[in-house]
Amino acid sequence: MIPTQERRAMILQLIQQNNRVSIGELQEKFGISEVSLRKDLNIMHNARLLIRTRGGAMKIPDTNRGYDIPISSKKYDNVREKEGIGKLAASLINDGETILLDSGTTTLEIARNLHRFSNLTIVTNAVNIAIELLKYERFMVILLGGHIRETSLSTVGPTAEASLKSFFCDKLFLGVDSFSISNGISTPNLEEANLNQTMISMSKEVIAVFDYSKCQKRSFAHICRLEDIDAIISDKKFPARLRPDVKKAGVRLYIANLDD
Repeated sequence: MIPTQERRAMILQLIQQNNRVSIGELQEKFGISEVSLRKDLNIMHNARLLIRTRGGAMKIPDTNRGYDIPISSKKYDNVREKEGIGKLAASLINDGETILLDSGTTTLEIARNLHRFSNLTIVTNAVNIAIELLKYERFMVILLGGHIRETSLSTVGPTAEASLKSFFCDKLFLGVDSFSISNGISTPNLEEANLNQTMISMSKEVIAVFDYSKCQKRSFAHICRLEDIDAIISDKKFPARLRPDVKKAGVRLYIANLDD
């Protein structure tokens, strides 16, 4: 049997060569249990040597922007929390409003919870969210121009920013990659950050939506300070030690009920 450290080095080499691996592929190569392989991947993920995905692992992008995890992998993380946040966020919308939905798996859950509305104008930079919204067949859906980022299925760049400046929005639901009290909201991608800043400037009310796993983290590109948003919608695992600081900043905190 191959020694543990040597096996892990070989796994990393496979990921570097192929960008991703599955548990099944690794079992076939090394002939050890799924439990042992999952332990290997989890340890290397915690050491920031790879990114853990459902059923395997993928290479950390060659970038100084931090973790820019594909949306295809994010959708498997904290699903119940995101569903609860999406339902609660939708309850804050009023019929007749113009809302802005940022890209992300949590904002996608908001799009899936708009059945009670008859008249909404929805602006988004997310291709998958725009497609989801078309299922209602009664909303005005506006997809921002720009070039598409494959990682997030979102449009970004000067064209997206310029077209966004044509719309005054009642509420922005801002997806969040990283949040901390001292550093505010940040994202791995500079173009996303620039577009998010324009979104904030064009919105009457800014509501950040994210689950507990995004807390006390910092990414490469700064979006805004905590004081620049009006509300946060998160889940019951949102750290208790952060809640007084959120309140002190004048930001409303909504906690989604996952037991519904």
